[in-house]
This record gives sequence, C-alpha cells and structure tokens, in this order.
Amino acid sequence: MHGDHEQNRKGWPHQFMIGDIICKIAYPDEIYNFGAVSFAPNSWITPEYTANVNGVGVLRFLEAIKQVNPEIKFYQAGTSEIFGNLKYTTANEQTIPYPKSPYGVAKLYAQWIIRNYRESYGLFACNGISFNHESERRGLEFVTRKITNGVAKIARGEVDTIELGNLDITRDWGYAPDFVEAMWLMLQNDTPEDFVISTNQSHSLKYLLEIAFKAVGITDYSPYIIINPKFVRNNDIQDLKGDYSKINNHLGWAPKTSFEEMITRMVNHDLKKY
Repeated sequence: MHGDHEQNRKGWPHQFMIGDIICKIAYPDEIYNFGAVSFAPNSWITPEYTANVNGVGVLRFLEAIKQVNPEIKFYQAGTSEIFGNLKYTTANEQTIPYPKSPYGVAKLYAQWIIRNYRESYGLFACNGISFNHESERRGLEFVTRKITNGVAKIARGEVDTIELGNLDITRDWGYAPDFVEAMWLMLQNDTPEDFVISTNQSHSLKYLLEIAFKAVGITDYSPYIIINPKFVRNNDIQDLKGDYSKINNHLGWAPKTSFEEMITRMVNHDLKKY
C-alpha cells in the first residue's frame, strides 16, 4: 500500500502488515484464514487481544486484498460460538447470533465485516460457520483430545483419572478433514457465500466418554472421571447443533466420518503415540 495509507500506518501493530506481505510476495489465488485465539475459554483471559486477532485481524486481510489484488479469494474460519445457546434447536445461516464469550463476539465481528466488504467492494470473501471439528491433531487443551489422550494413558496404566467439568453439554462434533473439504469447495463456488459446516447431529460429553472408553475395552467410565468445577466455563454454552442443508444443496457437501469413527480414530492415535 502506498501514499496516505502508508502514512496512516505509523504506530499500528506490526500484524497490520501481514496481509500486505502475503498478498504482495506470495501472490495467492486463495487465502484460508485460521489465524485466531482458537480456545474460547482463553478469550476471557485476553479479551482485548482476542478482539484484535480474531476480529480486526480479518479486517486487515480484507484491506490488503482490496488494495493489492481484489481477485484473491478469501476464506474466514467462522464458528458456531456466535450462536450461543441453541436450546436443543439447530442453527443455519439465518439463525440470529447471540455469542456468549469474547471469542464468539470477535468472530461475529469478522463475519459481518466480511459481508460488508463483499457487498461494498465485490470481494470473493466467505465465512465458513463451522461447528466443532476434531481430529488426531487437535490440541490437548480441547476436551475431545483431552479425553482421548487421557483414555489412552489410562489404558496404558500411566494415569488413573481424567478431570472434567460439565458432562451434560452437547456439541455438533465433526471430523476436521471432512470440514476442510467443505472449506475448499466454498472457494470453488461461482459466488461468495456463507455456509454452516456441521453434521446435523449433536452428542453429549457423556456419550463421547462412552465411545472413547469403549475403544480400549472399558464399558463403565465413571470410576475414571473426576468432576472439577474449575473446568466449567464462564457463561458456558450448553447445546450446539448445526444444519448443513445449504452447503449440501448448493455444493453437494456432506460429512463422511461418523462421530463414533472419529473418536475411535483419535483414541487409537493416542494409544500409538504413548
């Protein structure tokens, strides 16, 4: 960027230039933005930083694309956390958002600034409103991997218990490789649109534990679980389930991997790791 834009940049965070560097040096056709404070509970510890990265960071990318090369296609990793508690209903692209954490609020800003730039400047920018997507690469701070990793350690005699919070929460958990295919399809579409990416199913943490322990031959998980209130999130979301009808109808996408298969794969991966 040049002229007044460069002059106005003085004093801005260094991250403001990242979008410029990518667009000017890498010459991308497509950008998939997963850069974020990704663990929602941490957003209560660093709310300002979360807003800067998850929200304004997306604006910086859009500005860079607009001024360097408006033909670049942009995918933003959105989140079901924008919806808040769904009270046993499903969310689609028309569901009114009600985020319950600084993480969700920042992601909602990103979603709406994309819509504004798409309508105002004609950018090919999309929001993938992804529900929880897990895999063998999931960080250990996330409850799915915390459980599969803990179950593997219990099976190998390394630990005796797993400490968890609210076992009654339900989530729409899908397999990350399936979701990545949906993200790619969105940027191959003829027009930029926002899509919910989900499985149309939700499962409780109790059922997740049942499947994970079953993978190591344990039928009763209760002796191995300790409930610790410190793992209950502030303003916690109780229920989340998505409706992927739109992306299925428009792009032919549907998840291929069942919840049970995904959790079993994760446990087997952690068994081999340890």
